[in-house]
Amino acid sequence: MRYQDELCWSTGLVRGKSERASREPKRAAASGAGRVSAGDGLVGLQAPVEYAVAVEEYLGRAALGPGSRRVYRVSLTGWAWPIVGKPIPAGAGRRAAPPPIVPLALLDEPVTAARLSAALADRAVLADARTVNRELSALRSAAGWWLDQGWIRADPTAGLRHRPSDPLAAPLRAAQVEDLLRLPVSLREHAFWRLLYDSGAGAARVLTLDVQHVDLARHRTRARSVDWPGAGIAWQEATSQVLRWLLAGRTAGPVFVTDRARATGPAADRWPVTGQARLSYRRAAELFTTLTRPLDPAGRGWTLHQLSGAGPADLARDSR
Repeated sequence: MRYQDELCWSTGLVRGKSERASREPKRAAASGAGRVSAGDGLVGLQAPVEYAVAVEEYLGRAALGPGSRRVYRVSLTGWAWPIVGKPIPAGAGRRAAPPPIVPLALLDEPVTAARLSAALADRAVLADARTVNRELSALRSAAGWWLDQGWIRADPTAGLRHRPSDPLAAPLRAAQVEDLLRLPVSLREHAFWRLLYDSGAGAARVLTLDVQHVDLARHRTRARSVDWPGAGIAWQEATSQVLRWLLAGRTAGPVFVTDRARATGPAADRWPVTGQARLSYRRAAELFTTLTRPLDPAGRGWTLHQLSGAGPADLARDSR
């Protein structure tokens, strides 16, 4: 018995022999990030009963790096709720909530396509187009692979379309930044937002900063190094004071870390003392949009790009 069959059998996830196990793939695997070809003996694997198991089977064979695999897993797990007709939990609750048990066969039901379409529209209200399109691409990729294996009969994502890119939002005005910095948020968020505003640097780059990269006495990054290459950034003295509070007692590790201790991931992306992992761009962006929603007249929340582009024009942002 093959390992795959043993795994499915031991977990009670083997469907009986049926026409689905011997069905030829309905279509060739499409190219693109995360797609896996249906060749080399992979076609004909026993179909798992549960959606969550099918997700892990797909991710185990997808040509993805560890970071992309984590992103795909989060996206695919999120789709479990609408597949069974439930709303996706909002904000931080989405990460903490256990996903529902989803029979994989439910993807063949006509109602599922309609549920996914409605969920996509709801997500477009709460998240930016880039995030929504990434989540849709993950589901399309996985559904295509399951279809190629004969695990499902139809592609529930066939009628779904990517959202048009959001127009570049204008930088926040000074009054908006003042309101932002008065929000009752954590010290980490306050320091991160101030650093973005002062330096004008992109959020993704700022999140790569380690403690040894920052020179709080000179209010700038230290001379460029192999582990943080490129032009340096500078900020104001008030921001250095906030960073001192944030980094009190810390001599190594990422400047901005998650709240969860003993996280997994590369050692270079963890604070050695507690094991807290580097804060991801996805999480930082999600928090910023959620926390600024009450300040946005449109009710959508602001983006990190709007903040980093709003800094004072007279600040010398590049350190040479």
